[in-house]
Amino acid sequence: MSGEIREPLRAGRAGDGGAGGVLPSIGRALTSSAGRAFLELLLVLLLGVMFNADGAFFKVGTHRDTLRQASVYGILACGMTLVIITGGIDLSVGSILAVSSVSFSLLTMHMDWPWYAAIIACLLLGSALGSVSGALVAKAKLQPFIATLAMMSFARGSARYITGGQKISTYVTQGDKVVIKELPAVFKAIDSRILGGDLSIVTVIFFACFIVAWIFLARHKWGRELYSIGGNEEAARLSGVSVRMAKFLAYTFSGLMCAVAGICQAAQETQGDPTTGDGYELIAIAMVVIGGTSLAGGRGSMGFTLLGILTIGYLQKILSINAVPEAGRLMITGIIVVLAVLTQKRRTK
Repeated sequence: MSGEIREPLRAGRAGDGGAGGVLPSIGRALTSSAGRAFLELLLVLLLGVMFNADGAFFKVGTHRDTLRQASVYGILACGMTLVIITGGIDLSVGSILAVSSVSFSLLTMHMDWPWYAAIIACLLLGSALGSVSGALVAKAKLQPFIATLAMMSFARGSARYITGGQKISTYVTQGDKVVIKELPAVFKAIDSRILGGDLSIVTVIFFACFIVAWIFLARHKWGRELYSIGGNEEAARLSGVSVRMAKFLAYTFSGLMCAVAGICQAAQETQGDPTTGDGYELIAIAMVVIGGTSLAGGRGSMGFTLLGILTIGYLQKILSINAVPEAGRLMITGIIVVLAVLTQKRRTK
C-alpha cells in the first residue's frame, strides 16, 4: 500500500521539477545581456506592429530604409564597442565623421581627386584623429571623457575651418562664376542599391565593418586584451598585456570607423556638411549599451551591438513614420540610455 502511494508522489515531484526547471531557465535568459537585448528588440518590433502608420511598417521598403538609415550609426557603433569594452568612451565620433565627410566631398568635388585616393586620404585622416585620442588616453593618461571631448571640439572646428562654415557641394565658385559640376560617380555608387533595390550599398559597407570588428574582438589576441583591460586594467598589465598599445589601437580603430561613416554620410547627402554628425555619439553609445555591452568595460560583444543597432534603428523608424519630431526622438534615446545603464547597475549588484 505504501509503495502505491510513494510512486505517484515521485511522479508528481518529477513533473513539478520539469515545469519548475523551465521557468527559472526563462528567467535567467531574460536577465542575461543577450536575453534582455533580444527582448528589447522584440518589444520595439511589437511597438511597430501596434503603431504601424496605416500599414507602413509592414512594407518591405520600410525595413530596407531602416537598415540603410541605421548603417552609418552602426558603423560608428562598431568602433565604439571596442572602446567601451576597454572601459573608455569616445565622444568625438560625430565630429570626426563630419570632418571626414567634408574632406571627402572637397577632395572629390572641388579638387577632382581620384575616388580611391580621396577614400585613402579620409581613412588616414580619421585614423590619425582617433590615434590622437588614443595617445591622450593611453600615453598622457587623460580620462577618456576629457580626451575625446577635446577631440570632439577640435574635429568639429576643423570641419568648419576647412569649409568656411559652408556646405561642400557640386556648386563650385571659379572666379566670378559659379559652376555646377557633375556629382562624382563614387557618390552614386556608394548610395546605390543592389538585389533589385532591396539592399543598400551603405548597408553592405556596415556589415563589412561589423565583420571586421567581430573578427578583431572575438578571434584576435587584441580582442582578448581589450576584454582583460576592461575587466581589470592592473591585472592585465601584470599579466603582460600591452595596455597602452591596446587602448591606442582601440581609439584608432574607432577613428577609422568614423571616416568610413563620414564617406557614407557624404554619399547619402550628396554633399559635405560641417554640421553633420551632431549628436551621433549619443546614438552610437545607445546602440552599444542597449545591446548589453557594459559601460564599466570588460563585458559585451559585437553580436550584442548588432541587436542594439537594430533596436535603436527600428525605434527611430517607428517614431519617424508616426511623425514624432526629431527633438522627441532624441529625448527618447537619452531616456533609453539611462534606463539601460540603470539595468546594468542593478544586474551587477
